[in-house]
Amino acid sequence: MSTPRHIDKTWPARAVTDGDGVRINRNANSKDMHTFDPFLLLDEMVSDDANDYIGGFPEHPHRGFETVTYMLEGRMQHRDHMGNTGELVSGSVQWMTAGRGVLHSEMPLQESGRLHGFQLWVNLPATEKLCEPAYREFQPEEIPTVTTAGVTAKVIAGQLQLLENGQPSISATGPVQGISTAPDFFDIHLTEGTAVTLSVAMQKKLLIYVYEGEALVDGTKGIMAQQIATTTAGDTLTLSSNAGGKLLLLAGEPINEPISHWGPFVMNTPQEIDQALQDMRNGTLVQ
Repeated sequence: MSTPRHIDKTWPARAVTDGDGVRINRNANSKDMHTFDPFLLLDEMVSDDANDYIGGFPEHPHRGFETVTYMLEGRMQHRDHMGNTGELVSGSVQWMTAGRGVLHSEMPLQESGRLHGFQLWVNLPATEKLCEPAYREFQPEEIPTVTTAGVTAKVIAGQLQLLENGQPSISATGPVQGISTAPDFFDIHLTEGTAVTLSVAMQKKLLIYVYEGEALVDGTKGIMAQQIATTTAGDTLTLSSNAGGKLLLLAGEPINEPISHWGPFVMNTPQEIDQALQDMRNGTLVQ
């Protein structure tokens, strides 16, 4: 017998600024960063006004986690101390493992028009927090798209397994694999009056962020635009929408370790944060 997931709790995104004055919708619980474990935060950047994004994110450090940038519309450029330069275009993804330390920037490559994208922070277990940094980028054509009965899903990471009458039907595997938290990252579009059921690993924490329209879980409680939801445990998830909706579905295996956080650094203890700050001051954060 399958166990369907239900909505546990919802939170509205908070309007904040970051970088050089970039306006974003932020989903994070700074009082308890275990809320979304293994995820730390999800930011949405969306505006037609260049004043809201033109300053971008000048060079800044990270240590102890991974950043995932997914662009829906617009163009941005990534540069880092390792010599990587990548251009984010509509539909592309960049997955960066900060590990022991990265200096990077993400700057808009446009002076007008709509910019809409997301950045997700994925935590690293203690054994990997000081690993060598790494950078990967994926073009739109590398990301599989599944379409069925009014539902479209882009599979960025993990495996999407759709169910029909309780049995596996359509599946697709994203290009991002081999991450210790086994993340799933899907961009799902629901047309009006449609429903879809997915298979979900029982042990994974699951987040749903609706960025346009609305979505229902198990045909009952709804999630509105710019809200994020956690769910109860289960091995199936049924999504539907009365009016149409677009959402990000994120799932991953919790790390269940202490979290110590200061700005761009996420470690396990305050002492490790102090060391990161000292390394930054001494110029030894990155090699």
